[in-house]
Formats: sequence, structure tokens, C-alpha cells
Amino acid sequence: MIDYEDLIGIPFINHGRDRNVGFDCYGLVMEVYRRFGIELPEFTADWDDEDKINRIVQREAGSSAWRRVTAPLPVPCLVALRMGTPPGIVNHTGVYLGNGKFIHTRAKIGVCISRIDSPAWRGVIEGFYEYVGGKK
Repeated sequence: MIDYEDLIGIPFINHGRDRNVGFDCYGLVMEVYRRFGIELPEFTADWDDEDKINRIVQREAGSSAWRRVTAPLPVPCLVALRMGTPPGIVNHTGVYLGNGKFIHTRAKIGVCISRIDSPAWRGVIEGFYEYVGGKK
């Protein structure tokens, strides 16, 4: 089993890729996947550049590296979300951990674990994606 407890509370930092400094949402996704032995490609976008984030997600979702799945399995599974954007516009990511929980980071909270079926999240999940490219 992969341990995540050491990540909880790490602050949100724009372009964050270091657990000693902080993570942005994709930096956290990269760290969780790394713990599974999976190196994800690097992408950079300011946390508030919703158009660029959405373009990256849409491009990658249509590539051969990611496969959309109907349920968040297998673990790890990318959770694509929209926070305050119209349906179909993804601007936030997390990783499904199993048992209805996903890990993500938010600007004012830092790294946290939430339930995908909670009222706050179930209406903003745009999809689940399995990474099928670049496995070691």
C-alpha cells in the first residue's frame, strides 16, 4: 500500500513540484504517481490560467498516454475536475486513492483528501483517466 499521510497539509504553491516547498495540483499528481513507480510528463501552467490548463488536459485526454475510464479504477487514477468553470472545462486535478477518496491540493488548504461522492465534489468531476503511457 502506498502511503500518503506525509503529503497532507503540504502547502499549495504555484508550479510546486517539491514536497519540501509545496505542490500545485499537477505537481501533487506527479508525486503520487511517482510513488507508484510511474513518471508522468511535465506540464506547466499558472494555477489560475484556466484556459491553458483546460487545453493541456483536453490534449492529453485525447492522446494515447491517457485512457478515459467510467469508474476511478485502477488506482492511481487521475480525477479531472472543474472548479467554478462551465461543464467540460477542466481546471483542477487530483488522484483517486480508492475507497471513495481522492487526494488533491487547494490554494487556501494545501494537500487534503476528499470524498468523490461528497456534495462538494460529485457535481464537478469531469472524468477519470488511467495513465497508460510511460509505465516502468
